[in-house]
Formats: sequence, structure tokens, C-alpha cells
Amino acid sequence: MRSFYVKDIHIGRQRPVLMGVLNISPESFYPGSFVPISAVHEAADKMTAAGAEILDIGARSTAPNSQPIPVSEEVERIRECLRQLNGEDYVVSIDTMYPEVLNAALHFDVSLANDISGLMNPELGHVIADAGIPAVIMATRKSPGDATSMQETHEAIRLILSRASSLGIEDIILDPGIGKWVPTRTAEDDWELCKKFETIQQYGHPILAAVSRKSFIGEATGQSPTGRLAGTLAITSLLIEKGAAVIRAHDIPETMDLIKTVMHMRDTA
Repeated sequence: MRSFYVKDIHIGRQRPVLMGVLNISPESFYPGSFVPISAVHEAADKMTAAGAEILDIGARSTAPNSQPIPVSEEVERIRECLRQLNGEDYVVSIDTMYPEVLNAALHFDVSLANDISGLMNPELGHVIADAGIPAVIMATRKSPGDATSMQETHEAIRLILSRASSLGIEDIILDPGIGKWVPTRTAEDDWELCKKFETIQQYGHPILAAVSRKSFIGEATGQSPTGRLAGTLAITSLLIEKGAAVIRAHDIPETMDLIKTVMHMRDTA
């Protein structure tokens, strides 16, 4: 598997990297994760102290039926957040589909791009390539998460890797796109991706597990996003065993304990 560094964080090492969700979008599907701008410094400190090595900052909700906001508002939210964090030694990822947002963020210390649109916008791809930063890229054909089976997910992965190659982007974390991104996706589609997660290793890139509090867990447990922590941890444990190199999570202390426990089981086997 290809390995590389995001700032000083080794992606592709034996122990998964923990990426904390720093959500500055009040429209989020999980309101408990929202952090107002005035509290981002405190939230970032708590996350990193609890074990988050990368902070993934998102200023726009991409959940189905979420309230849309103008790109200009997303830009301003990101700027305000990064001003609060400026000068600190955080490893920052920017979760956006828009080149204007990433361009604004790159005036600060940003180390990673997270693109759920799968490089559909070549302009965003050029911004990533010109900045020389690695990228999380979601398996996407025409709209985020539109692959509705494992077969379609593999097709989408091959497509995004082709897009990345044409742009000269080499340091990639693959996101298979687990979650109800489009109306045609079902919980069964997400379970299939989880069950066959290890097949994504064939592409030779680190893989992101991003299942935190998602709807397919709620359909299995009958829980709203607030009550999906136990289900999230159960699935995350399985995905680590199936090759996840990066774990994107809302709940940092609990997920860090999970990673430590799984690693201890491996080391003492």
C-alpha cells in the first residue's frame, strides 16, 4: 500500500490515523457535533488531546435534504474558523467540494483536502495539485455517493483514480462513500460496502472509514444520530480489521480507546 505523510502524520502505518470531525455547520445531520466559531479553539484542543491527529473542518452539511448555503458563506465560515486556529500546530483537513473554499483555506496552514465530489470539478483538482497536498477522494461518478452497490463503488473508484492521475494527484486516501448520499442508496448498500470493505485494498491506497453515526446504523439499531455511538464503534472495529487506515469520527475519546484496544489485540495475538 502506498504511504505518505500529511504534515508529520504517517498515512499507511500499521495503526489507523484518527481524524476528528470539526463541524462548523449548524445544518449538520448530527446537531451534537456542531461547534460555533467562538468555540473552535477549545474543541480543537480537546480533540487533539484525546487523540485526534487530523482535524477535518467542514462548513457545509452534505447530508440528504440539508439546508443549502451559498459558497460565499462556506468560504467565510472556513476563514473565521481558521483565523481562530491560526498559529497553532494542528494538522488541518478541509472538507469541501468547492475550489473557492479550498483556495481561501490555503492562505492558512492546511495539510489535506477532503473532496466528496470525487474530483468531478477539475478546478478543485488543480487547486489540490498546485498546493501539493494529499487528498481524501470519495468514490463518485456524477454526484457524491451515487454508487449504489459494491460493483458500482469499484467502478467509481477506478474513475476517481483516473481523474486524480490526469491531474497529477498521487497521495490519495480512498473514501468508498458509505452513507445515504443519494435517495437511491439503501442501508443494504452500506452494509455491503462494510462487509466487502477489504476489497478496496486492491487499489494500493490507504482507505478511509467514515461511518460515524450514519443512517444505516440507525436503521439497524433504531437509534437517532444521538444514540448511534455504540453501533458506530462496532462497525469501526470491523473496518479496522478490514484495512481502514484513517478513521473519521465525531467521538474522539471513545474511538481512540477502540483503536488502542484493536491494536492491543493485534500486538498480543
